[in-house]
Amino acid sequence: MTRLTRTGAGAIVLALLLLTPVPALAQAAKPAAPPGEHQHGSAEPQAKPVEPAAGHHHHRQPLPANVPPLTEEDRKAAFPDVRGHAVHDSAIHYVAMFDRFEWQADKDVGWDSSGWIGRDRNRMWLRSEGRTEDGRLDDADVHVLYGHAFARWWDVVGGIRQDFRPGPAQTWAAIGIQGLAPYWFDVEATAYVGAGGRTAARVEVEYDLLLTNRAVLQPLVEINFAGKRDPERGIGAGVTNADLGFRVRYELRREIAPYAGIAWSWKIGETADFARSAGHDVSGVKLVAGVRWWL
Repeated sequence: MTRLTRTGAGAIVLALLLLTPVPALAQAAKPAAPPGEHQHGSAEPQAKPVEPAAGHHHHRQPLPANVPPLTEEDRKAAFPDVRGHAVHDSAIHYVAMFDRFEWQADKDVGWDSSGWIGRDRNRMWLRSEGRTEDGRLDDADVHVLYGHAFARWWDVVGGIRQDFRPGPAQTWAAIGIQGLAPYWFDVEATAYVGAGGRTAARVEVEYDLLLTNRAVLQPLVEINFAGKRDPERGIGAGVTNADLGFRVRYELRREIAPYAGIAWSWKIGETADFARSAGHDVSGVKLVAGVRWWL
């Protein structure tokens, strides 16, 4: 019984030794290979390094050889100081323009001119407008105005207007605005106060429509108003007269451009009644030709 027991125990120990994984023991006993050295005979593949995801760079790529180095001037140009403000020029400038100087089909002459002298914000403005009828001065006035820019495209103006015709000369105090409305409409709107509490107003709107780089179509509308009737000058209360014109000019240079077109004029309301009583036309249409120039 004792012999059999010892014999059975020895058999069990021998079986365990035979079943022990010899390669695993040998692998445990074998020293580890240096990092990066391939271990021949190993059944396990070497682990590959993990590559960065697409679009992710751990290192800055070198610049091409033909790209100049970044300078301090380049940095200032890329990041300007936006906290500053515009500096207005202190020099004195001037402009003089005859927007219309034209001969009409009945040999009459008409003009509309303006000019200014001053700085960016504050200027002295001069305007003059008039026309002849039957070879005589029919309508003429001159404005002397001080203008102050209160917005990017707008001036407020104030001063005096002197009328020479129709009727006896008279002087008005004038105040208004002028500038470029949205979509590039050139607008002048002026109100007047004269002797005896008389009031008047004038609105003029122009637009330059480019047909080519040098050919320009210019529509124009002008409307005049009066607060009181003035029989001595043939002016009634309300809307007194209106002008409408279409002129096409060709700019030989930006400073000079001959033009031709057509113009309508109407006397309206009580002003038309005064004109009929005096034997004058209350409306008319004329072919016009002239020169627009400025300096």
